[in-house]
Amino acid sequence: MLNDDAARKRLLTLLQTRSVFRGEFTLSSGVKSPYYVDCKLTTLDPEGACLTGQSMHALILQEHLAAKVPVDAVGGLTMGADPIALAVGMHAHRTIGAPPWQVFSVRKSPKAYGQTKLVEGNFKKGDSVVVIDDVVTRGESTIAAINAVEKEGGKVAFVAVLVDRQEGGRDKIEALGHRVVALFNIGELLGLATT
Repeated sequence: MLNDDAARKRLLTLLQTRSVFRGEFTLSSGVKSPYYVDCKLTTLDPEGACLTGQSMHALILQEHLAAKVPVDAVGGLTMGADPIALAVGMHAHRTIGAPPWQVFSVRKSPKAYGQTKLVEGNFKKGDSVVVIDDVVTRGESTIAAINAVEKEGGKVAFVAVLVDRQEGGRDKIEALGHRVVALFNIGELLGLATT
């Protein structure tokens, strides 16, 4: 297994080669962009998933220890957060001495049958969680996940994102009182900044 620094560098290379597209794209916000980031092409790849789990685990663990906030589980809005959360939980499970973080997924709307849950998986009222997202642009999907967790009685320790597009989403989330940590910013993915 690579050390954390080497894993982060390799993950950046995978994201740059698999997940960054240049052209003319319309984002979910309706805004036009000369590039598009599809992290799922990396996070749903076996190597990419392992690297994502290790790198995001290191980021979350660092913030968890620095902020001295409890973390019971990790998860976010389906589907961008799902492979990241599962990879982080699996990495935590395999790492000797690491806290055992559970994994959850936030539905876009409550299930219409059974237990009619909005938050699925290993989440319970009172849990302190890290809300995960793959890409933060305007922050809407991350905020939807935060709202769902809080509605179901959870507490948000902080937010961890794979890529911050630096288009106001982070500021919007932090204005609601939630710290955001990002593994990469868009400049790194586009080769405009060094790691």
